[in-house]
Parts: sequence; C-alpha cells; structure tokens
Amino acid sequence: MRFVLRTLGIWLLLLAMVAAVVDATKSLAGGGAWAVTPLGEQWRQLFPEMLDGFRQWVIGTVGEWLWDPILLSVLAAPTWVVFGILGVFLYWLGQKRKEVEVFIN
Repeated sequence: MRFVLRTLGIWLLLLAMVAAVVDATKSLAGGGAWAVTPLGEQWRQLFPEMLDGFRQWVIGTVGEWLWDPILLSVLAAPTWVVFGILGVFLYWLGQKRKEVEVFIN
C-alpha cells in the first residue's frame, strides 16, 4: 500500500511540475505578466462534461455544502498548487516510518 501511495504522490508531483511549466510558458509568452490557470478552468478545457457530472454527483451524494464553499475554493486554486499539495501528502503517507528504539531501565 505504501508503494501505491508513493507512486501516486510522484505522479501528482510530476503533473504539478507540468502545470507549473505550462503557466510559466504562458507568462513568458504574455510579456512577463504572471499567468495562473485555476484547476477548474483547466479541467473544463480538458473534460467539460466530466466537471458538470462531478458537480451533480457531489451535490447528490454529499450535499451542496461540500461543493459551494470547499470544492469551489479548490477549483479556483492554481493547478500546480493543488497537485503539488496532494502529491506531497500522498508521498508523505507512503514513506517508511523510522523505528523508534525505547530503552527502559
């Protein structure tokens, strides 16, 4: 299980790096103005019907309270930030823990 978590973490970190390069390229092509692509916009460009289906599923399964304040904030964040945080978190969960030696006299 740790191997799967580490692998997913690495893949998400790679996706974060790709998204950061895309944003940096847009920034350089736009004359140096910092361009940031939110996750929701990028998702809508790649899979428009999937985002609407995900919204309906969340509202129908969990409720409106999860979609409006929480998931809309995540979708408004830059893509590389969201994937980077998830990647670091999954990689951290998949790490082998150090054994602690306890000496009792």
